[in-house]
Amino acid sequence: MMRFAPLLAPLLTPVLLWAGTAAAEPLHVFVSVLPMQTFVERVGGDHVQVTTMVKPGQSPATYEPTPRQMAELGKTALYVRVGVPFEAGWMDRIRATSPRIQVLDARDGLSLRTMGRHTHEADQGGDRPDQEPGGADRHVPSEMDPHVWTSPPLVKHMARSIHDALVSLDPGNAGDYDRNLAAFESELDRLDAHIRALLANIPGRRFMVFHPAWGYFAQTYGLEQVPIEHAGKEPGPRALAALIDQARRSGVKVIFVQPQFPKKSAEQVAHAIGGRVVAADPLAADYGANLTRVAEEIAAAARP
Repeated sequence: MMRFAPLLAPLLTPVLLWAGTAAAEPLHVFVSVLPMQTFVERVGGDHVQVTTMVKPGQSPATYEPTPRQMAELGKTALYVRVGVPFEAGWMDRIRATSPRIQVLDARDGLSLRTMGRHTHEADQGGDRPDQEPGGADRHVPSEMDPHVWTSPPLVKHMARSIHDALVSLDPGNAGDYDRNLAAFESELDRLDAHIRALLANIPGRRFMVFHPAWGYFAQTYGLEQVPIEHAGKEPGPRALAALIDQARRSGVKVIFVQPQFPKKSAEQVAHAIGGRVVAADPLAADYGANLTRVAEEIAAAARP
């Protein structure tokens, strides 16, 4: 199998591709989650100093900025948001604390999907909170899925938006940002091609997750994620039994979980189907290596 390590190296550590004299003070940039820090650093190089709100192991759903972070936002030129849950309740306070801060919503211009799961056989247990007795779906509001960074083509779009924001704030270094963006886009193209090659012609297109954080990844590569939890709630006994039955019939052998969520339900399903639980964190900073590993696990599990 073709290895991707040489192409991933630039994604793991920011590479200073710009030439010339650096500004005396880098631009202070805040981002919501670690993958966004990787993207801003790749485009900004040594011209940016990036701080991430949500640290490793913390959940963007329940996170609250610290007093120190709120104070540091007063010195920040740019905040890059991506729609993770904590931002909904904090953006007004962030703007009030830092009235001069420029806010970039990295999702602007993208076609967003909802966090709601597709109707499938596992939904017929009748004990999900969004179902009527007997398994009929109720029409309930569903939040938009913020995990756009799990799709490399969408990251290219976000990288251009980051580039434009940095150029607006620091036009003197526009040439450096241009070069960094071009290099980053090339790396994302290679990552995308490698993942497509890994997933080409695999017999099974479904994979199971505890939390539905891989929808954009699945959409980009013609896959279907089957989530265990729904709206932050674990399945009841009937829904869990239906998920196990569906996993058996679909040949699912791997269940992805992330460290911010419990593993109990995933382990129950894995035990019942003779599969295994694999840790996969969509919030990991090692972006390229992380997506490649997920693709490799899906491909390996799909083959006999």
